[in-house]
Amino acid sequence: MAAKDFSFDIVSRVDMQEFKNAVDQAKRELANRFDLKATKCEIQFEKENLTLVADDEFRLKQLKDIVESKLVKRGLDLRNFEYGKLEPGTKLTVHQDVKVKQGLSQDIGRTIVKAIKDRGLKVQAQIQGEELRVSGRDKDELQKAIALVKGLDLPVPVQFVNYR
Repeated sequence: MAAKDFSFDIVSRVDMQEFKNAVDQAKRELANRFDLKATKCEIQFEKENLTLVADDEFRLKQLKDIVESKLVKRGLDLRNFEYGKLEPGTKLTVHQDVKVKQGLSQDIGRTIVKAIKDRGLKVQAQIQGEELRVSGRDKDELQKAIALVKGLDLPVPVQFVNYR
């Protein structure tokens, strides 16, 4: 990178503090919901792992709706969360794990790089682990690259950081 080059990074991250706050709010709502009072419904949260436990699939869906509404209210994109398959648990319950997806996969990175190259923008895009660095001499070209990436229909939300 030359002295006059500008750059930014494209990342896909979840604000874990907001995630924790959303889960705490969902737990509070679960404790106060009259229709779920005498059930085995539970939200288990450790570090980055979230598990939803319920009596049956219907109540699990209600639990999922509570959690998703809190995530959306906190500004978290639901595309960052991947639901595992429904599994039978102990004492006639069902449970489902929720995985937090962080970082750009190689496939998504290649898709973004290809879109930038196909557009013919005068910028370089390179994959660096789970993020993408876009650099160029002209700030206007970088702005066009940002607009292009925002317009892409990607399976995960992206953020633009370290704009220099």
